Amino acid sequence: MSDHIMNTYGRLPISFVKGEGCYLYDDKGQRYLDALTGIAVCGLGHSHPAVAQAISKQANTLMHTSNLYGIPNQEKLADILCQLSSMDRVFFSNSGAEANEAAIKIARRYGHTSNVFKHKIELPTIIVANKSFHGRTLSTLSATGNSKVQVGFEPLVPGFIHVNYNDMDAIKKVAQNNNDIVAIMIEPIQGEGGLATPEKHYLQAIREFCDSHNYLMILDEIQTGIARTGKWFAGQHSDIVPDVMTLAKGLGNGFPIGACLAKGVAAEILVPGTHGSTFGGSPLACAAALATIETIQKGKLTQHAAELGDYFQQGFQSALADLIAQGKILDIRGRGLMVGIELDRPCTDLVKKALDKHLLINVTADSVIRLLPALITDKTQADEIIAIVSALINKHVNS
Repeated sequence: MSDHIMNTYGRLPISFVKGEGCYLYDDKGQRYLDALTGIAVCGLGHSHPAVAQAISKQANTLMHTSNLYGIPNQEKLADILCQLSSMDRVFFSNSGAEANEAAIKIARRYGHTSNVFKHKIELPTIIVANKSFHGRTLSTLSATGNSKVQVGFEPLVPGFIHVNYNDMDAIKKVAQNNNDIVAIMIEPIQGEGGLATPEKHYLQAIREFCDSHNYLMILDEIQTGIARTGKWFAGQHSDIVPDVMTLAKGLGNGFPIGACLAKGVAAEILVPGTHGSTFGGSPLACAAALATIETIQKGKLTQHAAELGDYFQQGFQSALADLIAQGKILDIRGRGLMVGIELDRPCTDLVKKALDKHLLINVTADSVIRLLPALITDKTQADEIIAIVSALINKHVNS
């Protein structure tokens, strides 16, 4: 490893130099089954020919012009995303954190400029969840519900109040005691927070509460969006449409692109001079995203993710039945190809042990194994993932 790279990552002792489908190859030519996909990024697997061809073609045509001019690929991508999501308008960025920055700015400007509130909003405030993760910029870090990642970066940006996930009563209590609330920002599934999933009617209740109080409902779909959970967007499992929705990760299948989608009044908040991006929505990034979405549609991979997700759930429930009965496995949860297995003890060392078995996994919240396999994963590969992970867990809890 180079001494000239800032020491911001606890990297594993391996370097990958090639990817093909669901597999990565290291610099020694050894093959690894990827059940993490760059943290829910490469939904179509690695080096997908349709995406690679689209990037190559666009790179040989036009890579960048800036947003001072019309960008046909951007307009086409915005149309498709709004059609899939029932949203009205899109702001394109380069990452999920930037998409969330745009969402936060929409909420703040809404609080300062909207006439729906009977009083002057002094500090537009957003209700967010404990154990959430919204990014590493200063405002998204402040929105994030994890004090460990905030330490050393104080003072944090004001205007965020944290409540427990799945606790509608806590939201109501905050609203009663704060006249500056303008929005509720939530992940439909908490990726970094241990794959906490919403209880029945939780997201619908938030939608209804926002409607009755003139709050904006913001869904952070950065990890859950683009077919990951068996729907195009995880909020669709609850039959809701937010006012603002953020995307990134799987949108470009590895090429950096983020998007902040808005509907209704929220879509009219940002006007020329209030927000922007030099590189956001470039012809090249949008070409990658267009190819990604088209490939998912043609391959019916949204449906495949839902079906294979059920297969994973059933497979782990069967393979780990004894440990579940003993209380050593606390929960197996998730939706689609977003699978979490919660142990009764820390298990971060399983990441390295899985690597030794040529399988890439992740552990989040110290005790939750997180699996984010590609949308193109087949049942044979799923069986291999289930077998390796189950064996590792058995050995871990019985050692």
